[in-house]
Amino acid sequence: MCNNVPRIAVIGGGISGLSAAYYLKTYFEKAGRPLELTIMEKSNELGGKIRTIRQDGYIIERGPDSFIGRKAAALRLAQSLGLESELTGTNPAARTNYILHRGKLRQMPAGLALGIPTKVGPFITTDLISIQGKARAAMDLILPRRRGKGDEALGDFIERRIGKEVLERLVEPLLAGIYAGDTSMLSLQSTFPQFHEIESRYRSLILGMMAGRTAASSAASSGTPEPARELPEIAKRSMFLTFKKGLSTLIEKLESELSSAAILKGCAIESIRREGDLYQIRLDTGESYPVDAVILAVPAFACGKLLDGFGESEAFGSVPYVSVANVALGYKASEIRTKLTGSGFVIPRSEGRLMTACTWTSFKWLHTAPEDKILLRAYIGRAGAEADVNMGDLELTRKVREELTDIMGITAEPELCVVSHMPESMPQYRVGHKDRISSLRTVMSVRYPGVLICGSGYDGVGIPDCISQGEQAAKVLSDRLLAQ
Repeated sequence: MCNNVPRIAVIGGGISGLSAAYYLKTYFEKAGRPLELTIMEKSNELGGKIRTIRQDGYIIERGPDSFIGRKAAALRLAQSLGLESELTGTNPAARTNYILHRGKLRQMPAGLALGIPTKVGPFITTDLISIQGKARAAMDLILPRRRGKGDEALGDFIERRIGKEVLERLVEPLLAGIYAGDTSMLSLQSTFPQFHEIESRYRSLILGMMAGRTAASSAASSGTPEPARELPEIAKRSMFLTFKKGLSTLIEKLESELSSAAILKGCAIESIRREGDLYQIRLDTGESYPVDAVILAVPAFACGKLLDGFGESEAFGSVPYVSVANVALGYKASEIRTKLTGSGFVIPRSEGRLMTACTWTSFKWLHTAPEDKILLRAYIGRAGAEADVNMGDLELTRKVREELTDIMGITAEPELCVVSHMPESMPQYRVGHKDRISSLRTVMSVRYPGVLICGSGYDGVGIPDCISQGEQAAKVLSDRLLAQ
């Protein structure tokens, strides 16, 4: 270390990297120690998948639109940044969800938790599931628990407990918005470990979910459950939270707080080479930055390419990514005949549609459009159907509008249209993911002890999960360097 001042580079300016940088700065300031901190971001703006457009009174998210308030990391960061008063929740009147079934929008039965029935009456009376499908789901009440303790596919688990029909018609469409993945390949242990815990404790998934709807709330996001704590009032009223001026509020505040760091945008990195106790970060311009430690907060597939000579780099390739897109459409409210009475609808694969879901954004989030406007957001792309997202903007918009006409009867011309392509943005946690990542980190601790990895490719895809990973990486490095 030069003059005993640690030099740390955070590579990746998304929420994981910015959180890591912020907590590094915080820990060193509390210790009264100087730090040379550099943030390197390949694109020309920070935020990664978090991008908010504020236009003509609309607030449009190009990436995620919210985070789960019951997971502590995001709330804790917002409070630390003085942003708690900027938080807002979903419209209480928008609790109803719909599903496209045989070409028609149908209301989801009350009591569903991620597609799993927790109320008997509504599930028995719904015609979304056949009599045979309901009978198969009821077998969950008597089936024994699984004896094996190893990982299994999420889809296999749901089908084993409550049947294929409920999986395909209710569960899969709801989970598509979180992972855009194929449930027959997603890891139960890394996506919804709570389901396994419920089966272990209660034997029946349905009975376990009935016994504690809080378990369903916890299962609404991936990652390790956090201990119970006193929630701020806004998080008690709404499971999902965002900021009144959009999620970019968080990114903008973080960038402001990190003004003392060197922030390099448009910075493409060719390689990271270990040289003794130092790491040489080589840019595509030929420049080289020697640092004492690195936090890699970029997609897993990029990490393997950056670590020069890392023989196990193929391990990063074990995390495939799915590309998705979305189309935001703004309308004059007077031109939309359909009455929006919920948060939107999801679409099962079996319906054969381009869209996977549509959020009635301005009804779900009252701050996102002027009172006389309506904002909708259609989602496209999931594992096995990625060709759809590669359409041109005009073609994508045309097809989305055709489907909205067919499903909702909307024929009006939108006054605003924003198409967002998110290439390789949805990491897929395949069966065995947790063990593979654990092994990868063990090897890195020997080969690259000063390089830590964090981000959506590893321990949770949600915003709180990414913040938590950045915070943890910052703590590990801070503890190590401050002790020297």
